[in-house]
Amino acid sequence: MALPQSAYKDREFLAVIGDEDSVTGILLAGVGHVTDPPDSQKNYLVVDAKTELSTIEGAFDAFTKRRKDIAIVLINQHIADKIRPRVDGYAEAFPAVLEIPSKDHPYDPEKDSVMKRVRKLFGE
Repeated sequence: MALPQSAYKDREFLAVIGDEDSVTGILLAGVGHVTDPPDSQKNYLVVDAKTELSTIEGAFDAFTKRRKDIAIVLINQHIADKIRPRVDGYAEAFPAVLEIPSKDHPYDPEKDSVMKRVRKLFGE
């Protein structure tokens, strides 16, 4: 059964949780957005070695639960590993959560939450 149009009609932005290189590349592609004041919110989070786990979890929750204008959340796989239970537990259609590789961390399909669901669907 298809979702009603109200579930996705206002979702027009990508969100990114990633390392500096990944976020910079996505922003250079033109997907950066900041909401209007007084509650200005960015659609990206740059994660480095000093970024606290609670900050990453907060951004993930904001992009997936509170913001209704986000259609896709891109997250570096090595960062998704830090909040793996939260990423694996996310099962909504919108926004879609996609794990992407980074320059320093190769992609591992065995860890990807979407690939795990696909394998489960096909009985593997």
